[in-house]
Amino acid sequence: MSSTVAVVGAGAAGAAAAYALRDSPVDVTVFEKSGGVCGRAATRRASGCTYEYGANYLKSDDERVSELVTEELSTDGLVDVTEPVWTFDDDGKVSEGEETNDQMWTYESGLTQLAKRLFAATDASVHRHTQVETLVRDDETWRVVDDEGDDRGTFDALVLTPPAPQTADLLGQAEWEHGDCRDLRKSIAQVPFRTVISIVLHYPFELDVPYYALVNEGEGEGHDVGWVAREECKTGHVPDGESLLLVQMAPDWSAEYYHQPAPSIVDAAAEKTAALLDDERLDTPDWTDHQHWRYALPNGGPAVGALDDATEHDLFFAGDWVAGDARLHAAVRSGLETGDAVADHF
Repeated sequence: MSSTVAVVGAGAAGAAAAYALRDSPVDVTVFEKSGGVCGRAATRRASGCTYEYGANYLKSDDERVSELVTEELSTDGLVDVTEPVWTFDDDGKVSEGEETNDQMWTYESGLTQLAKRLFAATDASVHRHTQVETLVRDDETWRVVDDEGDDRGTFDALVLTPPAPQTADLLGQAEWEHGDCRDLRKSIAQVPFRTVISIVLHYPFELDVPYYALVNEGEGEGHDVGWVAREECKTGHVPDGESLLLVQMAPDWSAEYYHQPAPSIVDAAAEKTAALLDDERLDTPDWTDHQHWRYALPNGGPAVGALDDATEHDLFFAGDWVAGDARLHAAVRSGLETGDAVADHF
């Protein structure tokens, strides 16, 4: 009889874990609270544009992940962003970035293709719009209960992939009477996360600048803008003659403005972007979008060895926070390694 595994979260890590288990005698069921997949590597479409409003690209900074994207998965529609990333300091002074051999990938139809292609290569059952509320440890199995109180099944192993604060909450609400539950929850809850508000600004004209993106590398009090990227640098994302900026505000600014009305947030972000790029036209985009990411970026990972005891309870974790690196490739690599560990566990 096949073993059964529940994966909570259909983000990049959850999709990679399911993919790593594709050839194992394991039945995988994935529970995702939203209607989409790939988590914070999210894609939207509006007015003929396709844009990433969370993670902006997948970086070729991990050999296994690079092989996955360029050799194992279909490369149809794979986009290599070739324009460079420049920097700016706390005073808004823009400088050329260092040359690198790293590639930056997305897809013509958006980064969500990454998780979609990973899941398509598996027999995993993916249940969207299903929020896991309670985890129940029954003898040597895990039972999953959703927020409607419905029992979603019993599983031989459990993989948790939400951001660390949400994973800690799940363990805090779990019906699991064991000291390791408390210790795991405490260790995971200590992983710090940064809040980021993403703003999308569209313009009916092209920007004439030599870079794909600007990143703040200041070391002082910081700039209110953390990142600005030009979606028109991605093939198939923005019609010719138009510009679409993805602006991610700095964590301190994002936390301060988090509960402000959306129009005031967008207006303030547009003003700061116009000042940074020294282009007053950017004060008045013709359409906008925004997204609040309360748990956007981990500021590190759990203590070394903090999660080791979980495997004794058929419990596993994956995500960028597990890797301690706020990068999409780190989340994918973590998912692949966790999937391997689950396969070895059985």
